[in-house]
Amino acid sequence: MKLGKRISIIWIAASLFTLSACTDLSENLYSTLSEDNIDFTSEQDISRLTGYVYNELRYVYWGWNGYFDIMEESSDLLMTPLRVGVGWGDLYISMHKHDFNPYIDHFWTIWNYSYAGIGYANKLLDIEQIQENPFQSAKIRTMRALYYYILFDCFRNIPLEKTQEVEAGYLPSQADPQEVFDFIVSELQAVKEDLGEDKVYGHPNKFVAEMILAKMYLNHNAWFPDSSSNEYYELALTEVSDIIDNGGYSLAANYKDNFLADLSTNPEIIYGIPLDYTYASHNYLVNKALIGEGAKAFGYSGTPWNGSAAIPQFIDTYHQNDLRLDDTWANGQQYHYSTGEKLTTNADDQGNVDLVYTKRVHSIDNPGAYMLEGYRFIKNEIVEGVDGTYGDDVPFFRLADAMFIKAECLLRLGRNQAEAADLISQVRMRSFESSSDATRSVADLTGGSVYDYGHREYTNEGATNYDPAALVATYEGGNDIAFGGLLDDLAWEFVGEHHRRQDLIRFKTGSGLNVYNGKSWFCKDAISDPQLAEEHNIFPIYQDFIDSNINMEQNPGY
Repeated sequence: MKLGKRISIIWIAASLFTLSACTDLSENLYSTLSEDNIDFTSEQDISRLTGYVYNELRYVYWGWNGYFDIMEESSDLLMTPLRVGVGWGDLYISMHKHDFNPYIDHFWTIWNYSYAGIGYANKLLDIEQIQENPFQSAKIRTMRALYYYILFDCFRNIPLEKTQEVEAGYLPSQADPQEVFDFIVSELQAVKEDLGEDKVYGHPNKFVAEMILAKMYLNHNAWFPDSSSNEYYELALTEVSDIIDNGGYSLAANYKDNFLADLSTNPEIIYGIPLDYTYASHNYLVNKALIGEGAKAFGYSGTPWNGSAAIPQFIDTYHQNDLRLDDTWANGQQYHYSTGEKLTTNADDQGNVDLVYTKRVHSIDNPGAYMLEGYRFIKNEIVEGVDGTYGDDVPFFRLADAMFIKAECLLRLGRNQAEAADLISQVRMRSFESSSDATRSVADLTGGSVYDYGHREYTNEGATNYDPAALVATYEGGNDIAFGGLLDDLAWEFVGEHHRRQDLIRFKTGSGLNVYNGKSWFCKDAISDPQLAEEHNIFPIYQDFIDSNINMEQNPGY
């Protein structure tokens, strides 16, 4: 096939911000690449070609109902309730309750944009000149593997597409999960040395490939329940040990440094997704979380929608001296960004009241949450003016994550557990004024969780009335969770970083079920049937994708 035909869809590459060449968003880009003007020895031309491979990742992550939502909204940390008097939030209720079905829009975004990224990658990898460039092909193959890692984790039974050179009318079929797992691993192992160790922000290097591999290995036994081998923890340990020992990364001085709008110079970031308010805006959290008047506490001039909030049971788990609580959640009385004056707002049927975010929340939908209920997620930097969080980079992989993986592997292997506790303590040190508060012991990490699991909701109406008689509650606790203390530390460090669903699936309760399905929290009930619980470890495939391909089958249980 002639080169011109292969790149004919590419591609108005420069008309979009492509996350590719560098972090200089003002560079002059040209509208098209053709057989006549492409120069495969030019880094700029290659970057223009590969732009969409990178670009789709920000849609996967921050497209409406994307990876952030799907990993966090179905967890025990964060929710978007139906807001009484506001009327939105119902989309997320089924996600919170694990009442999954193939018609929820959440299941369209990740699948659609991941396969778009894979399609662009395959189109490029079909080009002979790209195949003959080990460095460029390694980067493209790594990005393709990253998309497959996300799809595999969420849906498991997915088509495995390696080329765009197919016959007319071709429809893909789902591959066996083991085949997909082996492909992702083999691809990353094959290319990681070709990636090199240079750090070019927004691009994969050897250590990015090792992080994806470590995630694949760490979650293997959860993804394949019949496996209980320690082999994969050993493999994950090997990958993250190289990152920690040889990657040249270091912990950022302050926890909040990892969530600034621009992460390009942050020493902790192993892989970041660059965003920019003007050229590549996407992070809408400032609007999703804050109440309208609450924007004034941060100098943000937008109009937030008053949605997402913390699950109260999670807030209760924080150590009283953990600085990450206030670094992550807006809580209590809010004050004007510049004047320091108390903020007020017109809330529910109370008239104009002090703008005080309460820890307590009535329910997710019965009757729902009143306007000031729930601590609000502010972990990402809220930039003054109109920007908010829309241009905030995504800290996709960071050194703390590699350190946690190493600690978890050591704990599960029963080896060098004191080193594991030291790794967690090192990460915690920046978030406590006292080293004694920051230090975690082996017993802390291997013991139960402090999370007070159980169904909780107040079913009465009234913004200030939490009628004890209307409390629906069960009490399950977290003492029966193996390595529950480590699971707690994962929550405090990585809340809102596309971690929690995956972590909950990996940790087991005393019943043998995982925490994700085997525990209740807030208005979500545990699943007691083992088969149903296992089926709900993955999501249904969006029905439109099933209906448009006779070779596709819906995931079991849906």
